[in-house]
Amino acid sequence: MPTAPSDPRRRIPRTDDLLTLPEVAAASASLSRPVVTGIIRGVQDRARAGAITPEDVQAEVVRLVTGRTPSALRPVLNATGVIIHTNLGRAPLSAAARAAIADAAGYTDVEMDLGTGKRSRRGTQARAALLQRMPDAEDAFVVNNGAAALVLATTALAFDRDVIISRGQFVEIGAGFRLSDLMESTGARLREVGTTNRTRLEDYADAIGEGTGAILVVHPSNFRLEGFTGVPPLNDVAALAHERGVPLIVDVGSGQFEPDAALPQEPSIGEALRAGADAVIASGDKLMGGPQAGVLAGRADTVAQLSRHPLARAVRVDKLTLAALEATLLGPTPPVTAALHADSAEMRRRAEALSDTVRPAVPGVVVVEHEGRVGGGGGTGVPLPGWALRLPTRLADPLRSGEVPVVGRVADGACLIDLRCIPEDQDQVLAEQIIAAAAPAESTEEKGS
Repeated sequence: MPTAPSDPRRRIPRTDDLLTLPEVAAASASLSRPVVTGIIRGVQDRARAGAITPEDVQAEVVRLVTGRTPSALRPVLNATGVIIHTNLGRAPLSAAARAAIADAAGYTDVEMDLGTGKRSRRGTQARAALLQRMPDAEDAFVVNNGAAALVLATTALAFDRDVIISRGQFVEIGAGFRLSDLMESTGARLREVGTTNRTRLEDYADAIGEGTGAILVVHPSNFRLEGFTGVPPLNDVAALAHERGVPLIVDVGSGQFEPDAALPQEPSIGEALRAGADAVIASGDKLMGGPQAGVLAGRADTVAQLSRHPLARAVRVDKLTLAALEATLLGPTPPVTAALHADSAEMRRRAEALSDTVRPAVPGVVVVEHEGRVGGGGGTGVPLPGWALRLPTRLADPLRSGEVPVVGRVADGACLIDLRCIPEDQDQVLAEQIIAAAAPAESTEEKGS
């Protein structure tokens, strides 16, 4: 009588045996046991379903665990020329800020006075650093982002009351969130004044009444109105607000502390404070160059009112953000500032040296003028003169999927590699990635010729 064929599933390696493989054991040092066993069982299930053979299980497990890290986020080289690139995490942190995060990752004195051993105010060090950079502010408070700062200010100052805002300052921020929706969710009522292109001081004055909770002035950071336009000077709006006993909230958005010649039309926190704003709102991860955070600064009584509101607990930041923000403010020039003021001639020198390095692999590479951008809703429409490598468009995909992902700008029939946001010590890495990205494509072309 013939022997029945054995079930191939019996040849699938056991979990215990796969766990002893050197590559799997090495991966277990950085990955949890449930993650590693989950990978193994997933491969075993594929073999049981016939998707792969039992003999392929071991190699497939090794392939999946090799190079696997606990976090799926991958560092990339930003070659777009856009400094504050929201899709790439906005502001890159300085070395000082990164070190501060590492130091704060364990136990830290975030809410303790080590001298007395008693509880202290959360984030006192970051607050002190902010006030050092904003001498016109009486107090400051940090929340988890700019939108949270606006929600907190609107809720604390104008719940069930009117917030007066110019029609020309109604904006939609990222991912379809509209300023009006955000504020109305707090229970405030929006009172629009003026027209899209022009708002006068009397428009604000006529709208103030018994039900007014606050006046809000918002910098339209992601668009620009030109032509027959006008808004009253901020100090005039502040004078009106104080005369009528109404708080003035100013959202400057990008987090620029003081005017910068590179961005002549960008409002600053200092200017808004000196104009008389009761509360100024700014983002920490834009021109400030720090972690995601919302900064509230202004009059001591106003900031105290905001920080004591129950909602403040829900939008407060953690120790890592506070540490990174303080280090950004007190440390050396952050990468965002360095990129904003990058020397065009130096960028050209680097681009030409890089082109010489990669030309054997990419014969058609040339160096071209390329205008960078601030991004992140700052410096709208302001060009930042610079230089870029012009590569074939076909290299854009392999560059993004390389060992060190490189994100360039695809435009004008080319893949443009702008060096503004890439540290000079990464130029060799960038060259290696370009050469690696070009190699497979060239091999394919040679086979077809």
